[in-house]
Amino acid sequence: MRMRKKKNAPERLELCGSLWVKEPCANAGRWREVFGNEAPLHIEIGCGKGGFITEIAQTNPHINYVAVEKLINVIVLAAERVKNAGLSNVRFVLGDAALLSNMFGMGEVQRIYLNFCDPWPKRRHEKRRLTHKAFLDIYKYVLAPESSVFFKTDNRALFDYSVQSFEQCGFLLKNLTLDLHNSGIEGNIMTEYEKLFSDMGFPIYALEAVIS
Repeated sequence: MRMRKKKNAPERLELCGSLWVKEPCANAGRWREVFGNEAPLHIEIGCGKGGFITEIAQTNPHINYVAVEKLINVIVLAAERVKNAGLSNVRFVLGDAALLSNMFGMGEVQRIYLNFCDPWPKRRHEKRRLTHKAFLDIYKYVLAPESSVFFKTDNRALFDYSVQSFEQCGFLLKNLTLDLHNSGIEGNIMTEYEKLFSDMGFPIYALEAVIS
């Protein structure tokens, strides 16, 4: 379902002040200066309404987070949520994941969260999947050695595809599960979609892909 257009979204995003980084490519390699500290840098690709990024940032105040989202109607809700929570360790980028290597320097990022991305099920749309080799090569560029991509989905076909894609690109897979909520894996923070799918009885598929 397509989200309805949010009234005055650009103006509302402006009111979020420094949370919105308007020119992310100008900060490639210098995100520590943006945050004003030496904390590790984690990215969420596709932040939704901001439930995940808000909770994880609250739980880990010693980590800096950048949420990348290409839809202004979505990112404005997440930015307002973070602003209302009074968090200083989150920034938002309105942009496409295909441009991550322009937004971040080589090895600048310690972790990427990829939560419930569009499965793009048709074969002709394969290159749009965020676990396609083209995207994985971008992640490998911005991630530091031995860093990880944390991936979750409710779509089994996308999960199976992603497992193969990560392995073919040389990632080491850890904590792979076909039922995250009954796996015993600790520390999971649910997204809005995850709560919805879980309440409907769907299993959640997850893995950690480490640069080996």
